[in-house]
Amino acid sequence: MPGAVHSFTLGPALEPLAPASMMGLEGPCWVGLGPNGGLAVSEEFGDVRLFGSARQPLCSLGDLTGHHFGTLAGVCTDAAGSVIVADEQRRQVTLFPRARAPICLVSEGLRWPLGVACAPQGQLMVADAEDGYIKVYQSHLELA
Repeated sequence: MPGAVHSFTLGPALEPLAPASMMGLEGPCWVGLGPNGGLAVSEEFGDVRLFGSARQPLCSLGDLTGHHFGTLAGVCTDAAGSVIVADEQRRQVTLFPRARAPICLVSEGLRWPLGVACAPQGQLMVADAEDGYIKVYQSHLELA
């Protein structure tokens, strides 16, 4: 389904400032911070698109890496600027480091991942709807 993501900052009176729209997305689902102040947007059936800090399109992770996604369930960026994607269908969390091949960070023990986040201390947190837990993995960079 065609869609768009709208981005803006809020001014002192909570008015939208500097609006930008990212158009032509196919069912945008998850939005997270991308590398260098940009955005990472997952599409319902297929890819993660990266946008720069001025909200200009940069690339898609699938096209860039040749990675095939299942059903995307969350996206975030770690402190090193690597994009991390939770894939519900494949039951895994994959790291997309800059200028390197994708790395599966977590697959064992995940049944129904529905969200992913990075803590400032380097922990990786994955919401698993199958058992109702938030699973915390220490220093995901060590896993890579």
